[in-house]
Amino acid sequence: MATGGTRGMRLLGGRIPYIDGPLKVTGQAEYTDDIRRPGMLVGRLLRSPWAHARIVSVDTSAARALPGVAAVLTGEKYPTPFGVLPITHDETAIAVGKTRYIGDIVAAVAATDERTAERALELVRVEVEPLPEHTDPRMGVAKVVAPIHARGLLGTNIQKEVLQHFGDVDAAFAQATHRVRVHGRFAGVTHAFTEPLVTIAEATADGRLTVYSATQVPHYLHRALSEVLGIPMHRIRVIKPEVGGGFGGKSDPLPHEIVCAALSIETGRPVKMLLDREDVFYTNHGRHPTDNEVRIATDAEGRILAYDIDALIDGGAWSSFGTVTTYYNGVLAMGPYRIPNFRYRGRRVYTNKPPSGAMRAHGGTNLRYSIEVALDEIAEATKIDPFDLRMRNALPPNSTTINDFRITSTSFLKCLAAARERSGWDSKFRRLPYGRGVGLGCGFYISGSNSPIHFKPVMPQSTVHLKVDMDGGIAVHSMQADIGQGSNTLLAAIVAEILGVDLERVHVQRVDSDVSPIDIGSYSSRVTFMMGNAARRAAEDLRAQLLRAASRRTGHPVEQLEVAHERIQVRHRPDVGVTFLEALHAAMERSGALTATGAYSSPPMGGSFKGARAGTAPAYSFGAYVAEVAVDPETGLYRAEKMWAAFDCGRPLNRLAVEGQVEGSIHMALGQVMGESMNYRGARLLNPSLLEYKIPAPAQMPEIEVLLVGDDDPEGPFGAKEAGEGPLIAALPAMGNAIYDAVGVRCYELPITPDRIVRGIEDRRREGRAWKGA
Repeated sequence: MATGGTRGMRLLGGRIPYIDGPLKVTGQAEYTDDIRRPGMLVGRLLRSPWAHARIVSVDTSAARALPGVAAVLTGEKYPTPFGVLPITHDETAIAVGKTRYIGDIVAAVAATDERTAERALELVRVEVEPLPEHTDPRMGVAKVVAPIHARGLLGTNIQKEVLQHFGDVDAAFAQATHRVRVHGRFAGVTHAFTEPLVTIAEATADGRLTVYSATQVPHYLHRALSEVLGIPMHRIRVIKPEVGGGFGGKSDPLPHEIVCAALSIETGRPVKMLLDREDVFYTNHGRHPTDNEVRIATDAEGRILAYDIDALIDGGAWSSFGTVTTYYNGVLAMGPYRIPNFRYRGRRVYTNKPPSGAMRAHGGTNLRYSIEVALDEIAEATKIDPFDLRMRNALPPNSTTINDFRITSTSFLKCLAAARERSGWDSKFRRLPYGRGVGLGCGFYISGSNSPIHFKPVMPQSTVHLKVDMDGGIAVHSMQADIGQGSNTLLAAIVAEILGVDLERVHVQRVDSDVSPIDIGSYSSRVTFMMGNAARRAAEDLRAQLLRAASRRTGHPVEQLEVAHERIQVRHRPDVGVTFLEALHAAMERSGALTATGAYSSPPMGGSFKGARAGTAPAYSFGAYVAEVAVDPETGLYRAEKMWAAFDCGRPLNRLAVEGQVEGSIHMALGQVMGESMNYRGARLLNPSLLEYKIPAPAQMPEIEVLLVGDDDPEGPFGAKEAGEGPLIAALPAMGNAIYDAVGVRCYELPITPDRIVRGIEDRRREGRAWKGA
């Protein structure tokens, strides 16, 4: 049951259980894999064992002749490239001309059962001419033989290069008192969502195509299907059932979705494509492996004078979100501190590996880790407490960064104060015994994106449509994608709050492109801010209609009326009024069905230079975390004992959901710190399963104290900002800096494995550098 709201609200600001919770915990929620269609075929993918090879021929005759096989597809049938970004369409549903990584799709089959489909794949014969493998992005920045894509920059494998320079960086370093250089290296990590990738497609005799898919971006998938298959969007219906987690891994239109639809078109029958976990790893689109070199200059008091950043980003075989990644990896360094001079070079390089893409806190984690470790080095050199150093550099509210980020609200200083007090920092930092330590990490992230990826034709970024039944039930239609984060609950609660009705009256309908108005999906931490504003506007429109109807019934002007619980009444005279149903029926006397629509588009933002809009957002979240760790100096094994997470998401509209997002983010952050890594021997992925790719177990989770300290954002719905991705960022450097406090070993690479800690301790001892007496 929902607890009471805050600041004069019935629901919002309280703890609201998820409206879909009962269905999920009883096993009644319908996921894509639960859907059954008559005569449904099984789809399977043949993946390349070659990292880079020219396809000479694909012989499918034996596979086609196998009884039970309904269709076999190769790349030539649907060669149109696609991608999530219009400017970088380079991926094909099935390889055309050559394979670009081990796991690239070279053929697909649809058959009556799994065994037949697998046998058909074995019968496909592929002849290739091997090409040079490109696995090291450092080699790919120069001209290469047989580049992975013809669109690589000047014969290299560089997919995107970003150069930005603000102020006079060289002069700032020349006059600086303190300078530090950090070289960070970060392994690629994948999303490890619970539900594997799965799609069902059904083409019918009337030329219509229905696609059910576990996706974060139904609208982008809708567009990609139309582009590749050559079918108008109005003849394609995309339905998003429940989704068992995404974290960015379902925010691209993905090859299996298009292949599944193509197989259904070819056969005229429904087809299900359920990927096993190894297939999911090869699809990937996870966090980019990255090398960052970060130089920071400060004055004697630790005030930041300049950043100078160089990043080399391993993009894998396709572009995906890579252009955005390359920008974000630099520009998101602009907070939470004032940076008067800034220089960034970022290069994303194609390699013959599974593609990298968007993952929770996309573009905001790896560079932030390096910066926060570097700031701790400066704090140590200047003998300034890490908290004090960050406080004197904090961005103020109502300010503009040097690259034109508009900071409307920030409670970063409150985050720092709360984390410092609750963690007991001043009694622990450098005071705990050897092997124990505390560390500070801070974060900054976008709350929604400036513009939709597909911006033509110009449309709102989020739209919510409401329809009220005669008995007072309110149907809510939106194409925003609830992937487990609770956005449907928030959507319902906003509508119920504004209309003064019980939450049970509000029913959020399943995403269905035939009836759901445009929303560009669940990514870039945009849902609360953008969907929330659209929902608020729709509900306010509906409320205005009800107030006018109540005015006619009561004889009192609208200005004298107010919405109460299930009632509209005269302000200061609650005995005079009408029930919600009476107002509804009065409105329906004139209009019949009662409907309302609300939409949201972000305000104009960004400068006029190239890439100026990258990273601009209507609001930003901030965080300051303290981690307390225990490290065994002999083995290098360590554990996080407690995390204090102070986070500014504006006004938390559902505290239960926000706390869950913070805790889940910390779990994901600990995975990247403690051991998650996509490991390769050359181009071959060595750990494409959850047996070898280890995510933290529940027993490895620390005690977490969530501190929500944000002030209202002036443009967020009811003052809210994002809380889906930003909560991850600060946890990583908090861990790295805590390990240093514990045993005196700086960790510049992630994951931080025990052997690296042991080597660091041995190096320190060999050099005669004592730490806490050891």
